[in-house]
Amino acid sequence: MSTFPMPAFWTIADWRTAYLGGRNPDGVLSGLLASMPDHDVAWITRVSLADLQQRLSRLAAQLQAAGGDIGKLPLYGVPFAVKDNIDVAGLPTTCACPEFAYIPERSATVVEHLEAAGAVVIGKTNLDQFATGLVGTRSPYGPVPNTFKPEYISGGSSSGSASVVARGLVPFALGTDTAGSGRVPAGHNNLVGLKPTRGRVSTTGLVPACRTLDCITVFALSVEDAEATLRVMGGFDESDPYSRHAPARPAAWPEKPRLGIPARMDWFGDAAAEGAHDEALCRLDAMGVELMPVDFTLLFETAALLYEGPWVGERYAALEPLMKERPEVVHPVVRGIVSKAVNFSAVDTYKAEYRRMELARKAEALIRGLDGLLVPTSPSIYTIEAVLADPVTLNSRMGVYTNFVNLLDWSAIALPAGMRGDGLPAGITLIAPGWHEARLIEFGRQWQQAAPWRRGASDQALPPPAPVAPTMDGQVVVAVVGAHLSGMPLNWQLTERGAVLLETTQTSAAYRFYALPGTVPPKPGLVRTGDGAPITVELWAMPAERFGSFVALIPSPLGIGSLELIDGRRVQGFVCENWATEGAEDITALGGWRAYMTPR
Repeated sequence: MSTFPMPAFWTIADWRTAYLGGRNPDGVLSGLLASMPDHDVAWITRVSLADLQQRLSRLAAQLQAAGGDIGKLPLYGVPFAVKDNIDVAGLPTTCACPEFAYIPERSATVVEHLEAAGAVVIGKTNLDQFATGLVGTRSPYGPVPNTFKPEYISGGSSSGSASVVARGLVPFALGTDTAGSGRVPAGHNNLVGLKPTRGRVSTTGLVPACRTLDCITVFALSVEDAEATLRVMGGFDESDPYSRHAPARPAAWPEKPRLGIPARMDWFGDAAAEGAHDEALCRLDAMGVELMPVDFTLLFETAALLYEGPWVGERYAALEPLMKERPEVVHPVVRGIVSKAVNFSAVDTYKAEYRRMELARKAEALIRGLDGLLVPTSPSIYTIEAVLADPVTLNSRMGVYTNFVNLLDWSAIALPAGMRGDGLPAGITLIAPGWHEARLIEFGRQWQQAAPWRRGASDQALPPPAPVAPTMDGQVVVAVVGAHLSGMPLNWQLTERGAVLLETTQTSAAYRFYALPGTVPPKPGLVRTGDGAPITVELWAMPAERFGSFVALIPSPLGIGSLELIDGRRVQGFVCENWATEGAEDITALGGWRAYMTPR
């Protein structure tokens, strides 16, 4: 009988550690699937054991193609869940409407990216039908309960995805966000919810809610896991007309940020929510964050366009055949919202778009000089019974601080913010302009360090965020150790590709360093042996689209792999195959290539 524990609330790092320690994906994922109860309202479809075996066979082939190196598959064997409005080949896509269901032949681009990194789909999750709602109750498969108190809502529309992560079944799950569906469920279930800029993650293979506004999002137990997932998910997709290339990165997150907070907040009588948020603001103040009261009136006016204006026409466009031919199969609340589209003309649509752009220009001025806006993820939470009795009013309250974000082309991260006095989770959300994901993540790391939370609905603590190498949107950070160092013969291969020197640092003491014989120009080899010494490296940031051409120039026995730095960070960097060091001079004691090349 296996002495290995079954996975429960594992992070991505925990999964990787298990596999490096001898666990096999076949056994652990089959066991995970078999341990799940037959009925769980958070799931609409789960993979069968036969389907899982096919997916694991593909994973084994991927590992073989990678030369058996798990490090080349950053999500090797990590299970994940997919909101059931995102295609997974071979599994039905229902959008929580059985009559709409179809079985796609190809997975969504985002799923393909994750599977290419070694992740394994476990199943499709429940949602507010056609991603229309922020409560998680508008599904014929049943309302998804809150993971802390089942009589309360989970938040939606990505209700099932939040639930399976918060209960520790998978370390991350895909959601979507048009009006807050990737953030509200995170706030209600003690999770991180990362909503990237529109177009950063491909929406090919997503059944649209509002195609011009939709984003695919990630739910995770920690900021580190959300970042790791986004790193794999993103990228330009030629097949998606709304996909965009990332611009140059914004400035680094400042030591003393200035965040705008609502000058007036309506808690709808929820004293527990207000008290938890006040505590979060006090903690932010103690962190040295400057909190600036801001008038949110124009943001609320922007938000009103989403459901009170012609943008409901986009929802109708996505469901037009169903609304015309079989409207009775659409959830009555969803049908009532979508049917409003007939009240708006093309002229109304253009007028609303003109107004949106006017408000967006004013919003740019509002946020200028600030590092972001800090809001409660949701101003309140309600029981399932209360939402079913008043589905529209209470749902609208969920989106007070979320609805305007996508209309303004901004990005956001929802973060746990402790527990309310009634035992439910509280959440905060940092909102920033588009393409500021790296800054959001850095803030999230600092917040996780200052206000640590438990893993979802468990009592298990998360490890403190690991230190990381500098990251740049649209860039690859690579460590160079020899002839590519600044001033060395091959440094031009970096600079001609627009690479920028970030810092000089050292590897951990796990490496030995060799002068490779017969190389022109002279080159070193860095090999991980576990018994070496710190070796000096330079970190360079290179545009991602030029990284491939750089790697193509690297001759055997050198290559690019994962390097551990002296402070625990991990980056991509130059490594050497062990066989090439036979007969090579061991220069580890010199601590770096410059010392070796300097005449002695």
